[in-house]
Amino acid sequence: MPDVFKSAFITPLLKKPDLDSDDPRSYRPISNLSVVSKLLERLVFRQLYDYLARADLLPRLQSAYRTYHSTATAVLSDILLAVDNGDLSVLALLDLSAAFDTVDHDILLTGLHVSYSVGGPVLDWTGSGTT
Repeated sequence: MPDVFKSAFITPLLKKPDLDSDDPRSYRPISNLSVVSKLLERLVFRQLYDYLARADLLPRLQSAYRTYHSTATAVLSDILLAVDNGDLSVLALLDLSAAFDTVDHDILLTGLHVSYSVGGPVLDWTGSGTT
């Protein structure tokens, strides 16, 4: 991906209204990419998603990034099925909002290559700027 598309305009946003606005730790950065960059990202997503769907490579139980699927729907479906069967259901919720900040990009790229046969320029482009 060209370096110009990797540049973002960073805007600090107060995390919560009641935090000290003079403390830099009270802010989170919001990255605004160029319109061209976002359009390119959307086109690549669509092509990769279509490939994975046509090749039947999407896990059946994956709910994220799929039309008419969500984690809420998946959880609700499992709970309703358990209740219908007379089973007991327990729901534990975890805040994983920063989990994607810890993804090892080398492992992710290896997974794309090994599990989904993504390679060559597509893999190089996907991994550009991850190191």
